[in-house]
Amino acid sequence: MGELLLGIDIGTSSAKGVLTRPDGAVVASATRAHRPSMPRPGWVEHDAERDWWQAVTALSRQLLARADGPPAAVCISGIGPCVLATDADFRPLRPAILYGVDTRASAEVRELTEHLGEREIVAAAGSVLTSQSAGPKLLWLHRYEPDVWERTARVSTASSFAVARLTGEYVLDHHSASQYQPMYDLHGQRWNEEWSAVVAPGLALPRLAWPGDVVGHTTRAAAAETGIPEGTPVAAGTVDAWAEALSVGVQRPGDTMVMYGTTMFLVQMLPALVTDPRVWATRGLAEGSACLAGGMASSGAITDWLRRLSGEDGFDDLVAEAGRTAPGAHGLVMLPYFAGERTPLFDPDARGAVLGLTLRHTRAHLYRAALEATGYAVRHHLEVFAQAGAPPQRLVAVGGGTRGGLWTQIVSDITGCPQELPEQTIGASYGDALLAARAVGLARSDADWTRRAEVVQPRTTAAPGYDALYRIYRDAYPATRELMHALATIQRGDDHLAPVETFS
Repeated sequence: MGELLLGIDIGTSSAKGVLTRPDGAVVASATRAHRPSMPRPGWVEHDAERDWWQAVTALSRQLLARADGPPAAVCISGIGPCVLATDADFRPLRPAILYGVDTRASAEVRELTEHLGEREIVAAAGSVLTSQSAGPKLLWLHRYEPDVWERTARVSTASSFAVARLTGEYVLDHHSASQYQPMYDLHGQRWNEEWSAVVAPGLALPRLAWPGDVVGHTTRAAAAETGIPEGTPVAAGTVDAWAEALSVGVQRPGDTMVMYGTTMFLVQMLPALVTDPRVWATRGLAEGSACLAGGMASSGAITDWLRRLSGEDGFDDLVAEAGRTAPGAHGLVMLPYFAGERTPLFDPDARGAVLGLTLRHTRAHLYRAALEATGYAVRHHLEVFAQAGAPPQRLVAVGGGTRGGLWTQIVSDITGCPQELPEQTIGASYGDALLAARAVGLARSDADWTRRAEVVQPRTTAAPGYDALYRIYRDAYPATRELMHALATIQRGDDHLAPVETFS
């Protein structure tokens, strides 16, 4: 057996891969870009064959060409929970429906909540139903695309689709399954067969495994496509945010990852399972483990939108200008709900807003206001975690948005919390490599490959001003919610489909 570990992560806008040694030393890394499609308002999709599988095959070949031996194991993570309908041979029948940024199943969320009971859903599945829940999207597929549903033999998320194509195994990790609400029994750590039959009638569900379990081995056909030798052990893998948390040592109770990316995501490890209807409770990477999580629908996506509007090819000028702008963006407060909002609002019809604009404001003020908006959202999440009985003890910042230092400094100033920055910033694929090492016994079950590079300390001088603006931020959403919803209705217009069936 070789002693190289191959980790691949399928993200929203790119896929990344890494080859490591069992001690975490990086041998090679690579990235492949892609872009989701948005064919209708509220729809966000990937071409699973192109964006998922071809990314895995291309990255595997690129990385293994630089290896000095075969990999000992492979692990793949990805965005999730996604809903990909395939036939029995794992051939996609339609584009994959992405995670919480896709809000098409809002009606199914409401109807399932009424049908099953919100309190009962939270008690059994750990979270209220939202756009992040995969179950309502399966019901949407059953209703609106019956021809596809009739041919659907398997359902996958990004990581489990890759595992299926590598091994031929129909399997899903427990963490991903716990985001298939309301189909997973969070307490029993198994499928809820009664509710699964309501949500996805007639669908055969995958067997369950923990993310670091070996669930199969590469087939001859997969070896020919990927260059990964036939018979290589493949771990179950999981959702990218949890693999990224592992990659930076977020694995002890009280550890909290703040992920700066296209969307902002937070994952906090728990000593025991707790639930709160404002955030997601899930299972973690090992049997019995539990987490709280929250996620914005857009964060880095807003800064990219501003970059494109301003005609900039890169971010350097905007970041420099925003850095020279005083905290508070000269009295601007942005509501970052440009794609609706996930936690803790659970409002797909929320919309973005900028309050306080004057003719004196520049693009630098707007850009800084966007960064500060995500800081206010992080503070809101940390307060909810604490109110749920799980106050964060240690914050670790990860993701592309940590580069340059401005965004992380703003978040620490707004929250009053230090943030550790790890030395290794490859991301979820690095956590995948660690899971692969654990799966085949090349690393202990509690192994940690991280080293801290620096700590971002909050500046107390900025606190009073940010406290005042944070109160305005919190008051602005309830004050404008009905107007946002009216505008969302106008934006949707007549773009609707007739359902095949509804609950009686």
